Amino acid sequence: MPTYHAPLEDSLFVLFDLLKIDSDKYGDIFSDVDRDTVSAIGEEFGKLMTDVIAPLNISGDQQGCTLANGTVSTPDGYIDAFNMFKDGGWTGLVCDPEYGGSGLPTTMGNILSEYLISANMGFAMYFGLTMGAYAAIHTCASDELKAKYLPKMVACDWTGTMNLTEPHCGTDLGLIRTKAVDNGDDSFAITGTKIFISAGDHDLAENIIHLVLARTDDMPEGVKGLSLFLVPKINVKDDGTLGDPNHVSVGSIEEKMGIHSNSTCVMNFDGSQGYLIGEKGNGLKNMFIMMNEARLGVGIQGLSMSEVAFQNAREYALDRRQGKAATGQKDEGEAADRIIHHANIKSQLMSIRCFNEASRALVGEISVLTDVIHYGKDDDKVKEAAKDRINLLTPIVKGFLTDKGFDNAVVAQQIFGGHGYITEHGMEQFVRDARIAMLYEGTNDIQALDLISRKLPAKNGQTVMAYLQDIGGFIEANQENEELKDIVAALQKSAEALQGALGYLMEHGQKNPDNAVAAAHDFMHLMGTVTFGHIWAKMALVAQEKLADDANNDFYKSKIILAKYYANKHLPEAKGFQVKIMSGADVITAMPLELI
Repeated sequence: MPTYHAPLEDSLFVLFDLLKIDSDKYGDIFSDVDRDTVSAIGEEFGKLMTDVIAPLNISGDQQGCTLANGTVSTPDGYIDAFNMFKDGGWTGLVCDPEYGGSGLPTTMGNILSEYLISANMGFAMYFGLTMGAYAAIHTCASDELKAKYLPKMVACDWTGTMNLTEPHCGTDLGLIRTKAVDNGDDSFAITGTKIFISAGDHDLAENIIHLVLARTDDMPEGVKGLSLFLVPKINVKDDGTLGDPNHVSVGSIEEKMGIHSNSTCVMNFDGSQGYLIGEKGNGLKNMFIMMNEARLGVGIQGLSMSEVAFQNAREYALDRRQGKAATGQKDEGEAADRIIHHANIKSQLMSIRCFNEASRALVGEISVLTDVIHYGKDDDKVKEAAKDRINLLTPIVKGFLTDKGFDNAVVAQQIFGGHGYITEHGMEQFVRDARIAMLYEGTNDIQALDLISRKLPAKNGQTVMAYLQDIGGFIEANQENEELKDIVAALQKSAEALQGALGYLMEHGQKNPDNAVAAAHDFMHLMGTVTFGHIWAKMALVAQEKLADDANNDFYKSKIILAKYYANKHLPEAKGFQVKIMSGADVITAMPLELI
C-alpha cells in the first residue's frame, strides 16, 4: 500500500527562505503565520493526512460511490474521516471570521491543499469545491445570502458544487439551455440538466449548495445572457433550519477513469428554487471567481499527484534490487544493487523532484500575490501588478503543472516496472487520478489558447514584458556568481528562446492565426520550462546564501544540485520548443481533412 508524508520542510523553505513572507515587504499580511505557526499547523495536518486520509485512498478507489434510491453513498470510512476533518477545525482556516472562519492567508490554505490532495484526491475534492463555491458567494452574493449559507459552508456542514457543463456544451458555455424563471418572490425556478458535476451528491453533509449557470427568458443567447444561481439541495428556512427537498435529483453517477471516491454526477433540476448571485448577465463573470480558484486548485492537483507518486517511487527504488550499476556494484555483499543506483532511475527521480519543488514555489508565489491583493495595504499599482502576474501565470499553473504532473505519475509508475501495473502498489491509481486534472476546469488546450490569445496581448504586452524583465534582471544581477554561472547561462539561453518564440507569434500569429493556435501548447510548455528555470536559479541563490552560514546542510546542498540538474537536463528543451513554434502551421494546414 502506498504511503504519504507531507513535505513540510520544503514548504517552509518556499515561504520563509525563498518568498520571505515574514519580511517587512508584506507588512502584517502574514503576521499570524510565522515559521513556528506554519510548522505546527503543517505537522498536525500532515499527521492527519498520513494516519487517516491517505489510508482510505485505495479502498475508496476500489469501492467508489454508489447511487441507490436517489441517494449517493461515499466509500466506507469517508463519513468518519470527513467528520474528523471538520472537527479538527480545518475547513475554515482561510475563511472570513464573520462567517466562522479563522481568517488565515490564502497561502496557508494552499499549502495544506497540496497535502490533502496528495493524501487522497477524491476525498479532497468534496472540500475543495466547497471552498470554491464559498469564494463565489462571499464575493458576489447579497449579504442576506451570505449570512444564510456561508457559516454552514465554512464548517462544511453544507458542501458546495459548481454546475456549468451540459450534455451538448462544455467549453462553449454560450450554448447552455438550463432555464431560470422568475418566481416573483426574489427566487427563480431552475430547470435543466448538468453533467460531470464533481461532488454532486453524497452523504458527507446535511445539505449541498449548487451554483448553477442558467438563462432567464429576458436575457439574450450566448454567454452574455447567463446568470449565476444558488440552488440548495434542500431548501433553507429563514431561521437557517432545513426545509423540504428542492427538486434536485441525481440522474446517475458517471463511470470514469479515476477519482472513483468522488461522486461525479448527472444533476437534474426540476423547477428547483434558486437565488440570483450578483446581477443578471454576469453569471459567467461571477462563476469565474470560482473557476479561477479551481484552476489554481487543479494546478495544485498536478503537483500533489506528482509528489505522492515520487515519494512512493523513491522508496521503491531504495528497496528494489535488480542488476548491478554500470560502473560496478554499489551494494557490496548483495546479489544485486538497488535500482536507485542505476543512473537512468536516479535521473528520473531527480527530474520529478525538480518539477515538484519548482511547482511548490510557483504555487507559493501565486498564493502570496493573492494575499497581497486581498489583505495588502500597498497602493493600487502594486495590487494591479500582482493581478497581472497571477493572470499571466494561471494558464501555466493549470496547464503546465497538470501536464507534467501526469507525465511524472507515469514515470514514477515506470520505476516500479510490472509492479506499477498492479493495484496493490497504488501507482496505477495515481496515473488514473492525475489524468483528470488535464481535462476539467478548462482543458489544457484551452489554457494554452488562453495564454497566447488573451494573456500575452494583455495591456499591449506590458504584462508579459514585466515578467521577462524580472528574469532578465535576475540574470544581469547574477552573471558573475561563479558557483551559479552555468545555471544563469542556461537560464539566459532559455529566456532568449522564449523571447524569440514570442516575437514569432506576435508577427506571424497575426498574419495567420493558425500559426498561433498550432503553437499554443508548445508555447505554454516553453514558458513553463523557463519559469521553472527562473525559480530554480532563485532557489539556488537562496541555498548558496544559507550554506555560507551552514556549510554542511544537506537540504540546501540538494537545492543547488537540483538547480544544476534542471539547468542541464531541462532548460535545453526551451530551444526545441522555440524551433517547433517557429516552424509554423503550414505542414498542418497542408494535410487534407479526408486524409487524416
